Amino acid sequence: MAKNKTRIADATRCLMCYQPICDIACQKKVFPAGIIHALHLKNEAGAYLRSAENVSCLHCDDAKCEKACARGRVDSPIRIQEICRYVSQMENISRESTQAELSVNFCGIRCENPFFLASSPVASSFEMCCHAFDAGWAGVSYKTISFYQSREVSPRFDALPGEHPFSFCGFKNLEQLSPHSAEENFEIIRRLKERYPEKVIIASIMGRNCDEWTVLARMAEEAGADLIECNFSCPQMAKQGLGSDIGQDQDLIALYTRATRKGSRLPIIAKMTPNIGNMELPAMTAIANGANSLAAINTVKSITRINTENFSSYPDIGGQSAVGGYSGQAVKPIALRFIRDLASYPPLKGIPLFGIGGITTWQDALDFILLGCTALQVCTSVMEYGYRIIDHLKEGLSIYMKQHDIASLDELRGLALPNLVQPEQLDRERKLHCEIDSRRCIHCGRCYISCLDGGHQAIGWEKRTPMIDKSLCVGCGLCTLVCPTEAISLVNSL
Repeated sequence: MAKNKTRIADATRCLMCYQPICDIACQKKVFPAGIIHALHLKNEAGAYLRSAENVSCLHCDDAKCEKACARGRVDSPIRIQEICRYVSQMENISRESTQAELSVNFCGIRCENPFFLASSPVASSFEMCCHAFDAGWAGVSYKTISFYQSREVSPRFDALPGEHPFSFCGFKNLEQLSPHSAEENFEIIRRLKERYPEKVIIASIMGRNCDEWTVLARMAEEAGADLIECNFSCPQMAKQGLGSDIGQDQDLIALYTRATRKGSRLPIIAKMTPNIGNMELPAMTAIANGANSLAAINTVKSITRINTENFSSYPDIGGQSAVGGYSGQAVKPIALRFIRDLASYPPLKGIPLFGIGGITTWQDALDFILLGCTALQVCTSVMEYGYRIIDHLKEGLSIYMKQHDIASLDELRGLALPNLVQPEQLDRERKLHCEIDSRRCIHCGRCYISCLDGGHQAIGWEKRTPMIDKSLCVGCGLCTLVCPTEAISLVNSL
């Protein structure tokens, strides 16, 4: 088990190269990059399907793919041959490649799958949206259109590293709205809808007053947009009274939602801000004043780190910076909490939800669906890996559905909600304690030191061996989280 996890962890070191040199170097035409990329994005079943019963790696004695690996020019190459051998012999995964039905209905509009690009740099031009549609995305929320012409800074992005260098855990941005004029953007939407009539196009808009919200909504409908998204949530606007300033003010939400409805009959999505303690009430205000659905979350106001030489924050703009929006995998738990709050709020029952925030893998997508989302928007992971991740999002979700005999995403929506209860409803009588499998234990002492300094001092250390004192163990589970070999488990106390 530990060795298998190490193989998969090595795949996450992959640089996800464009036109991977390992594919070109492979003499057996296994095309290992697809297998490695699938594992990198936690699509193990997809990796197995890509191995396609190919046993070439089992007999290859000249791993040219590893010698060519671009990662080897940074530190050490990915162990491609070992990973491909492991994948080709994985058990308990079907070779069935038939795709499940991923279409959804959002506000009466059919979407070929639940995956959309979020209103952001990844959906900000005609060419980019065409590229995304050709790759397989069901739709886009086009980068926010306004009569307010924002001036951007350079640089405007920062990132906190993920598990490995060159990967994102969290991403900060200071970018504001579309750089094009409103007229130019609506012409782009018109052209997109003309070329891709089956794709779903959302016009994200932001006005400075009621008249602008009304005019922008009218222009969106005339351009052929399918839905309108009211950006009540951008946290890095350079002018007060815009973006998240709106989402924190129920009076403004009511005013601008009504103004948007005045300008269009299209379904309206209210995109909510997480920079607030309670999202249900402003969301209800949007619905009560004409919105048909909700999107959550936009980015979280943040400061990522400080430059210790000039004491500016990042991104450093001539020795200064500002609070910006934080996104990526780090905000997913925050997003899920808000989605659960909206989906569980009785007055909002049945309101379609767009889930946004840290979606990188199909499992991330499934988490949002299980908490009540109909469709999903993605940004940061596309900025990191490109539009190509759509293959693994769709494939991983489809294989999961096939494995569990699920015919439609409607069957999955909200299944987790009944199991998320108030703290006072949790079983306080249930008692567990930890047990250590001596065959897996590598005597590293991680469990001992964590329990000693951060737990309940229930693990002793004798002759480099951890020993459990059941009378002290409260079953908190900390030791199971730090053990590198999964040698510790929680069992019922007698």
